[in-house]
Amino acid sequence: MIPCRTIRHLPKAMMTLWTLVALLIGIAIQAQDTPPETGQTDLEAGTFRNPLNDYGGADPWLTYYDGNYYLATTTWASYWAMRKSPTLAGLKTAEPIIIYHETDPSRCCNFWAPEFYLLDGPDGPRWYFYYTAGVAANQDSQHTHVLESEGTDPLGPYTYKGRLYDASHDVWAIDGSVLQYDDALYFLYSIWDGPDQSIAIAPMSNPWTLSGPGTIISQPEYDWETRGLRVNEAPVALQHDDDTFIVYSASFCGTPDYKLGLLELSGDDPLDAAAWEKHPEPVFQQSEANGVYGPGHNGFFMSPDGSEYWLVYHANDATSYGCDGRRSTRAQPFTWNEDGTPNFGVPVSTAEAIAAPAGDMGIDPMPTTVPSVRFAAAAMEGAYLSHSNFYIEVGFSGANSPDSEFRIVPGLADEEAVSIESVNFPGFYLHQQNNAVVLSAYDGSDTYEADSTWWLQPGLADDSGISFESYSQPGLFIGRRMGLIALTPLTDEASETEREDATFYIEPINHATESTAED
Repeated sequence: MIPCRTIRHLPKAMMTLWTLVALLIGIAIQAQDTPPETGQTDLEAGTFRNPLNDYGGADPWLTYYDGNYYLATTTWASYWAMRKSPTLAGLKTAEPIIIYHETDPSRCCNFWAPEFYLLDGPDGPRWYFYYTAGVAANQDSQHTHVLESEGTDPLGPYTYKGRLYDASHDVWAIDGSVLQYDDALYFLYSIWDGPDQSIAIAPMSNPWTLSGPGTIISQPEYDWETRGLRVNEAPVALQHDDDTFIVYSASFCGTPDYKLGLLELSGDDPLDAAAWEKHPEPVFQQSEANGVYGPGHNGFFMSPDGSEYWLVYHANDATSYGCDGRRSTRAQPFTWNEDGTPNFGVPVSTAEAIAAPAGDMGIDPMPTTVPSVRFAAAAMEGAYLSHSNFYIEVGFSGANSPDSEFRIVPGLADEEAVSIESVNFPGFYLHQQNNAVVLSAYDGSDTYEADSTWWLQPGLADDSGISFESYSQPGLFIGRRMGLIALTPLTDEASETEREDATFYIEPINHATESTAED
């Protein structure tokens, strides 16, 4: 890898984002032993390659409605965003549209697992957007919530409708989903029961209210459900002909062994645990041959012409990746076995061209992607800017850690400046808070945007590097104060040590090379 410190002719004036992006892409290309792939330009219309996003694609939910595909994924933050495109491949470059932002501290944060359904409400059909959320301090208070759309546009606008909970057993609950069976609604979700993360079902009186207690219908029992942790989560209904299934995710998402299992309704009452039969083998799991690991947390959608069933899921590109923002969204068609069960096949390689859903003749675009980077500290050889418990630090553990991976994106407050987004926590940015530098979730406010925007200046100690000047407090730079990473005033009288503490070198990350080394 050739770090940015080898570039000796950076302008003395402020660098724009676009100049920097071009510089980084050039460096990343030089760093590879072989020419980079040319993207998707070799594909014919009506074909595409996975993934649908290169990061931030966990827990995807995708549907086709009224001529467009709509995609939402976990944000980890306080807002929901959705992408819309008339073609599946077009989702790759569709701009995310923020459809909801939450400020209530009891449900403000850690947004996970979106699902949205068009259901009958008191004023006619409405989109009900189910999700998991909790408090800012930790993930111990995660619960399921639902939004209601004003009309029938999946983009909303939405209003908060309520929290879904079992009044007799109100506990940590995630991954809410809806089963429609015999003109009734049932809520599917995941809870802890002793050492087991389990799947429960409860009746619903309307799309936002449970009308009875939950019943556990699946717990980890096979070895393949207990890798890393004993987990059954992310239940989602699948119906075909007269058969009703629940597909769920098993084992810990931080392992490459995250996979899909299958429950089949063999009785007439979905609330009867004995009516669900678990298949003894996983139905979808990692493929070393195809370089796809930890495939899971899935959804389903139909092709535009209604003839094909499609699976959407997230997966990782390396065995070392886990439950973070490096998971990407994938989609592929599936068929049905002679016994009526779904046949999902194996996860498709990102190098393989896939025929688009029937009726979709879109052209796979070649999105302009900004490479992931690390910021090497000028003051400490081998040390990198990284986050730990959402505080920013400079340390030696960052060299191979996802906590030191960032993306340089257009400034939230000013696109001529930049913002620095975490790769493993998409939607979280380098942010100054009372002059401390932290990693925090985007909250949609003007103040947040200004405090998370930076001018990239030539390095104060070495102009082949860069320094981060605060957009909201000009003249203050990311540096070191009393041993902590904080905003620091740096004038012409600043010492050489102070200048070095505020200087970093940009190192683009070649994930293909790193993945090969890790595996």
